[in-house]
Amino acid sequence: MEARLIFWPAVAMVMLTFLVQMRMYVARIGEMKRERVHPQAIANSAQAAARLKDTCAADNFRNLFEMPVLFYVALLVAFLSAQVSTVTLTLAWVFVALRIVHSVIHCSYNKVMHRFYAYVSSSLVLWILWGVLAFGLCK
Repeated sequence: MEARLIFWPAVAMVMLTFLVQMRMYVARIGEMKRERVHPQAIANSAQAAARLKDTCAADNFRNLFEMPVLFYVALLVAFLSAQVSTVTLTLAWVFVALRIVHSVIHCSYNKVMHRFYAYVSSSLVLWILWGVLAFGLCK
């Protein structure tokens, strides 16, 4: 298997992050204009949460810099340790798919339990990926 294929799931995650960022900007700027909120009034996250009603995209954008950081490192470990295989590539794509589901839920109807199931499932896939990589490093 061609090792560089492991970077396509990373590209997909980056694209998801950019899409959520654009959704956040559209929602935030639109709400600030409608409600006449001065930018200085939301200078930090606490002020933004207090003044703005639609913070789902911003919350999701922050989420995309939490667990996915471990995902990006896992892809690098897979590449550098020559562990790119059908298993690692499949796990990587499943993680991406579940994070897309999580983001769609979070940025749309935001039902907490649906979002939670997507989050827990993606976390489980990520830990399995790390388990596979750790086992491979022991060889």
